[in-house]
Amino acid sequence: MRAMTSPVLARLAAREGICARVLLWVKARERDSGAEACLGLWSGEDHAVFVIGGESRSYFGAGGLISMPPLTSEVGLNVRSHRLVLSPLAPEVSQLIRGYDPRLAPVEIHVASFDPATGALLAEPARVFRGVINTVTVETPPEGGEARVELELLSAAQALTRTLALKKSAETLRLRAPADGFRQYIAVTGAVETVWGEARATRPADS
Repeated sequence: MRAMTSPVLARLAAREGICARVLLWVKARERDSGAEACLGLWSGEDHAVFVIGGESRSYFGAGGLISMPPLTSEVGLNVRSHRLVLSPLAPEVSQLIRGYDPRLAPVEIHVASFDPATGALLAEPARVFRGVINTVTVETPPEGGEARVELELLSAAQALTRTLALKKSAETLRLRAPADGFRQYIAVTGAVETVWGEARATRPADS
């Protein structure tokens, strides 16, 4: 069950209206430099800054460019999949899918609750999802159609499905860090005899 702040609970108990907005936060890497870059989008009209967990985050206003079905929550370790639809016409969305590498980029989704009469933020946005971007699909429609970008998000339980490091090859490690030679001899480890605590009686034959 999601925890709600006192101001939000009070308004719900009084059956007063709440204006909810969706906030998307992505931590990706720049394709050129590999440096970490953060990007925030939200379903409000203007750019805004929200304080989340003591950190100030800037979100670009995407208005109705964000479409997301209702999120479902459950107890357990099952990997949940959600889909988020964006418009590729927004320059920030173009930067996310072309300037950054969104594959497996960590994402967070928050919901911000506002007073519909005054527009005041009732409380700090509440996190409703944490996970990674699994796939990005760019749909180019026929003439007269509407283009869209669909993100498939996997919940944080996806991290439990990663393979053990023991199965990684030296080539895989060097894709991440070219100078990483930790597993350069992994292919011959089981074939090399190691003598402990005593001198070898005979020299092994040359191969």
